[in-house]
Amino acid sequence: MLSNLVVVGTFNTRPEADLARSALEAAGIDAVVAADDAGGVQPGLWEGQGVAVLVDREDEQEAREVLTADATPAE
Repeated sequence: MLSNLVVVGTFNTRPEADLARSALEAAGIDAVVAADDAGGVQPGLWEGQGVAVLVDREDEQEAREVLTADATPAE
């Protein structure tokens, strides 16, 4: 349900938010990117507000861990 979504990250650009969503989905967490860009018609409209990545409230802690994990490959 939409009422159960929480923001786990806000990014400066849509590509950054899309990368975060991809990382979450690779970890098995469903995620949504939300930007106030008039459905893509006004891509610069969200500037100053950022682009949010949202997940289900139940996945919030795990999602935050995924987004803050060290991305350095293990040797």
